Amino acid sequence: MKIHFFKYQATGNDFIILDNRNGGIALSQEQIVKLCDRRFGIGADGLMLIEKHPSLNFNLEYFNSDGSQSLCGNGSRAAVDFASRLGMVNGKATFNAYDGTHSGELLPAGIVRLKMNDVQGVKQIGQDFFINTGSPHVIRFVNDIQNYPVFEEGRKIRYSDTYSPGGTNVNFVEQTEPDTIFVRTYERGVENETLSCGTGVTAAALAMFFKNSRSPVAVHTRGGDLSVTFRHVGDDNGAGSTSGQVGAFQDIFLTGPAKMVFEGDLEL
Repeated sequence: MKIHFFKYQATGNDFIILDNRNGGIALSQEQIVKLCDRRFGIGADGLMLIEKHPSLNFNLEYFNSDGSQSLCGNGSRAAVDFASRLGMVNGKATFNAYDGTHSGELLPAGIVRLKMNDVQGVKQIGQDFFINTGSPHVIRFVNDIQNYPVFEEGRKIRYSDTYSPGGTNVNFVEQTEPDTIFVRTYERGVENETLSCGTGVTAAALAMFFKNSRSPVAVHTRGGDLSVTFRHVGDDNGAGSTSGQVGAFQDIFLTGPAKMVFEGDLEL
């Protein structure tokens, strides 16, 4: 089977995107793994199918590089840009993803703004925070983030009994300035550190509320810079209390660049 593909990156998180509006593409888990393999396939952190939806602009099917499914924040931003390229949307989009309906907006200079779904609760487990932003994330605050053993420590937490059986993504966060953080992420489904993770940096920014940070939170990753804005329910966008361990967040937006890198054909 010959397929035409598009390769995107969004702050270093890279994706294969397929136009499946005609419904003719059905990939097995084995084929998805092969396509995402960086030596024997195209190479990517994940693969997306853009499909028709009966009432929204499009449906987004997202697969991690191991074939599992989840919400991908950076992937969703790339999908909005791609749908615009296909003529499915004009500046703004509403689409269905793994955790429900999202909206996105194309801004100048290749920036895409994605509305995340509300977060109803934040758990504190020891010194860590656990937040589900469409995908489960552990947030651990550390020092010297550039030299932190992200793979080794992230893998331990991802496969720990605490988060069994499904596991979790793990984000290591260092506050570099007021309302500014650097985030490195071990991604479940990729089983390695990625250059950026949209749902992860969103979770990290929300956790900063409990460190007395305010919205917006500027986020640096190894793949580029993002911004997260949010509103804490019952609070006039002020700083959180360090004793706060349960919170609800609304009007959450993830903003950053997304860019098509190349397109091609592959015999699968």
